[in-house]
Amino acid sequence: MNRNHASRTRVEHPTGAWSGAHFPEECDMKIGIIGAGLIGGTLARRWTKLGHEVSIANSRGPQTLRDLAKETGAKAVTVQEAAKAGEVVIVTIPQKAVPDLPKDLFANVPKDVVVIDTGNYYPVRDGSIPDLEKGTLESEWVSQLIGRPVIKAFNNIFFQSLGEKGTPKGTPGRVALPVAGDPPEHRAKVLKLVEELGFDGIDAGGLADSWRQQPGTPVYTQDFDAPGVKKALAEAERSRLPEYRNKANDWLKNFLESQK
Repeated sequence: MNRNHASRTRVEHPTGAWSGAHFPEECDMKIGIIGAGLIGGTLARRWTKLGHEVSIANSRGPQTLRDLAKETGAKAVTVQEAAKAGEVVIVTIPQKAVPDLPKDLFANVPKDVVVIDTGNYYPVRDGSIPDLEKGTLESEWVSQLIGRPVIKAFNNIFFQSLGEKGTPKGTPGRVALPVAGDPPEHRAKVLKLVEELGFDGIDAGGLADSWRQQPGTPVYTQDFDAPGVKKALAEAERSRLPEYRNKANDWLKNFLESQK
C-alpha cells in the first residue's frame, strides 16, 4: 500500500489504538529488523502500517518468517540483508544471542545508518554474562560487540503497550519512551520514530546514561507519561543496578515458572 502522502490519516487497530502520525519527512523509510520476537514483530506490524518498507530477519532464516511477512507486508530476509536494509536497523534479540551475530555484520553498512538496541539482560534467560555482571552497561556491551554506536530504545515497554497504546500528540496521559545513545543526530531520528508510533519521545542523554532504563529501574515497563518518565529517570540510582537487575530477573523467573 502506498502511503507516500504529504500527511497521513489516522488508522485504527482492532484494539482501538491510534497508529497514524504526521511525519512527512519520514515517509517510506527503509527499516531493517534483526529479531522477530515480541518487540521485533510488533515494530514490524506498526511500521508497515505507517507505510515504511520493513525487512525482518531471525536466526532461523527467512523461510520461518513467511507468515509474519504475509500478515504485515514486511520482507523476510537474512540477518545480513536486514543489516543493509536501509536507514535504520533494529537489533532486538536476547542478550545471549548478540555474540552469535556475524562478526562483520555492520562492516559495510554506511555510518549514517542508525542502529537501535532494544535488548535487556536477564540472567535467568541469558545465562551469566561476566562483562555485564561487572558493570558494563547493556547497550555499551552490544555496541562493543557489533562495532557500531547504538541507540537504546523500545526496551522498557511491554510489546502489548507498544502495539496498542500509541495515541495522538497532545493526548492527556500519552505514554512516553526514553531514548538514550550517541551520536545526538541518531538519537534525534529515533525520537522522531517514537513520536510517529504515538508516544512522547524523551531524550535520555548519551549511551552512558542508558543504565537509567535498564530492567528493574523506576522507568521500566511502567507506561508513564512524559513527566513521569523524566521523574523516573532522575530517581534511578546507579549504585542500585544490581538490585534493579535482581528484581527484574526474579519477576521473569516467576513468570516463566507460571507458564509451565
